[in-house]
Amino acid sequence: MSRELIDQQEIETVLVTLNQQSVGEWTFRDNKLHRKFVFGNFIQAMGFMMSAALAAEKMDHHPEWSNVYKTVEVALTTHSSGGVTRLDVDLAEQMESLAQPYRS
Repeated sequence: MSRELIDQQEIETVLVTLNQQSVGEWTFRDNKLHRKFVFGNFIQAMGFMMSAALAAEKMDHHPEWSNVYKTVEVALTTHSSGGVTRLDVDLAEQMESLAQPYRS
């Protein structure tokens, strides 16, 4: 997977695509893709995080994230490249897919 930075136009296209799949909203700020996932409870949030952690480990690409009760906040960037790359987009798409079972 490419660690080359993607340009602003591609980021805007990615955001449109991600937000069509998403219940929440992906944004771009501070050279990172951001998203807040809100689940029904803590157990669902942890289940999502465990699934996403396994996907991230397989990709060797790890998110910046935090959890408070049923909310998981995510920021994706490729530190070694200094911004958003295809790896971040691929992980965002994976996260959307992994969050799907928890949506009502």
